[in-house]
Amino acid sequence: MFTVDAQTRERRPSAEQPQKAKEAPTFNPDQARDVEDHSEKPAASLRDRLREHWVLATGGALVLIAALAGGLVYWLEVRHYESTDDAFVAARSFSVASKVGGYVTDVPVTDNQHLKAGDLLAKIDERDYRIAIEQADAQVAVSRANIDNVEAQIVSQEEQIKQAQAQLEQAQAQLQFAQEEFKRAEELVEKGAGTVQRQQQTRSDLQAQQANTERAKTAVTAAQLGIRTLQSQREGAKAQLAQSQAQLDQARLNLQYTSVVAAQSGRVVKLSGAKGTFVTAGQSLMMFVPDEVWVVANYKETQLSDMRPGQPVEIRIDAYPGRKLTGHVESVQPGSGTAFSLLPAENATGNYVKVVQRVPVKIVVDNWPPDLPVGPGMSVVPWTRVR
Repeated sequence: MFTVDAQTRERRPSAEQPQKAKEAPTFNPDQARDVEDHSEKPAASLRDRLREHWVLATGGALVLIAALAGGLVYWLEVRHYESTDDAFVAARSFSVASKVGGYVTDVPVTDNQHLKAGDLLAKIDERDYRIAIEQADAQVAVSRANIDNVEAQIVSQEEQIKQAQAQLEQAQAQLQFAQEEFKRAEELVEKGAGTVQRQQQTRSDLQAQQANTERAKTAVTAAQLGIRTLQSQREGAKAQLAQSQAQLDQARLNLQYTSVVAAQSGRVVKLSGAKGTFVTAGQSLMMFVPDEVWVVANYKETQLSDMRPGQPVEIRIDAYPGRKLTGHVESVQPGSGTAFSLLPAENATGNYVKVVQRVPVKIVVDNWPPDLPVGPGMSVVPWTRVR
């Protein structure tokens, strides 16, 4: 009995042994094998990691593809263009005014209306100007009558000159006869065949004919001077006629100026004239924007190295984002925009800071679509192909 109990005690652990096992665990070969197998297991592959983080992988791939595509597009297309946001539509808009004053009788246009060249914009009361035409026409008639009167006097004076010349010729003939008579009387007296009385009579007749001849010459000279005076009067009358004709032409022009018409096709803006208002010469009635518009793009001076007139331009208007127009560079201003401003910058100071200047470039659109109402000041973005 003792032997059996002893063996049993040797096989069965005592109650104190499990407690000691908990306090100090013994070495387990299986656990050591598991730890050794785990340390020898290889790391996860790149494919497994991509599968595990497929969202990030897809996003990174898309970003990489977009970057490559953007770089390719820039290299093939974008780098050949120069663009700027500082670009606007420009036009030579001007004020429409009447050249003559008066009451406005009609304004057949309205704001933003499109007109053709020659269309009526406003009408000024023309009654005063018609009366001025009649007065100028009457003055022309008076000037012509004065010319006719002077010419008639000239004709009469020419007849008087002829008459005076005929009298002079008659006096000269009588003078010659008196000289011959006096010469014969002297010869007879010298020969003793004539009387002294006859000699004295012929001398008296000769002196009388000499005086008569001088009087005839004076009459001819006076008649000739008279015709010169009349000719001067005729020239003055012709000058008066020319002046009257000029006044008549001016009156007719003033009558035409009562109709204010469009000089070219375009649109009416800022209409200020109204029917019944009194306007003076030069007073603005409205603003007018011609159809001829272009684009002024203010490029940086560092963008102009390859820019030349004639280069093609793609234009996008901010008001119409879906439309694209084509044009070309017309000219490049020879100087920055500030150099031609009202108060140009004065850089001759000690605190000068270099700023990249902008140079206006004129761009002409090849063909403005009729369905795009554009005007001065509208923003555009031009892309100029410079390479």
